[in-house]
Amino acid sequence: MEIIKTNHSICSIGYHLIWCTKYRKQILKGIVEVETRRIFGQTCAQYNWKLRSIEIMTDYVHLFIQCDHMTTPINVVKTLKSISSIYIFTKFPKLKGQAFWGSGLWNKGAYYSTVGHISEEIVKEYIESQRTR
Repeated sequence: MEIIKTNHSICSIGYHLIWCTKYRKQILKGIVEVETRRIFGQTCAQYNWKLRSIEIMTDYVHLFIQCDHMTTPINVVKTLKSISSIYIFTKFPKLKGQAFWGSGLWNKGAYYSTVGHISEEIVKEYIESQRTR
């Protein structure tokens, strides 16, 4: 992962994020998948987040995103869900009526996990060894 430097901090934070379409509708295929991938990429670039990896399945998405320490994972998910939902429903208006009965594109929940380059055990050993250094 890349090290991100700001005026007062240095960080290397990555998130593995997963969420599903509402009702697990399998609509993320073909041109809808392409447009979803594109809007995620554009949004990440606009917010200066590094989109390290993306996989779009027919009813859920996996993202590996790196951002600065001031950006919370829930804000990343909320932003991506909101912008992509508006964009997809604008681009494909029939989806909203046919598949979602007028409700949102994405399920309310999400999976959040941090991604690091060192293990939990190494961090524990490092902290516990501070007095003996």
